[in-house]
Amino acid sequence: MKFARSLVAMLAFAIPALAFAFDSYRFGEKLVTVGDSAAKLSDLAGQPVYKQPIENDKGALEGERWQYRIDGKTVTFTIRDSHVSEIQESRD
Repeated sequence: MKFARSLVAMLAFAIPALAFAFDSYRFGEKLVTVGDSAAKLSDLAGQPVYKQPIENDKGALEGERWQYRIDGKTVTFTIRDSHVSEIQESRD
C-alpha cells in the first residue's frame, strides 16, 4: 500500500511535465495540420517566440522547432523541408 501511494505521488508530479503530440492544432477557426507548409503556420500563428535548429550528427541543418506560447502552454511545431512534420504541446 505504501508503494502504491508513492507511485501515485510520483505520477502526480510527472503528469504536468508531459508533452502531447497532435496531428493538428487549432488557431481560432483555422487549423494547422502535419504536412501543411511553414508559410501557412506563419500566416495563422505569426512569428514564433523561439526557433531552435535541428542538426544531424555532422552539423547539417535538418529543420527547425518553432515554439509558441499559447494559453499558458508551449506548442512546438517541428519544421522539415518547409512543412510541419510534428506538433507537440506541453504545460510549463
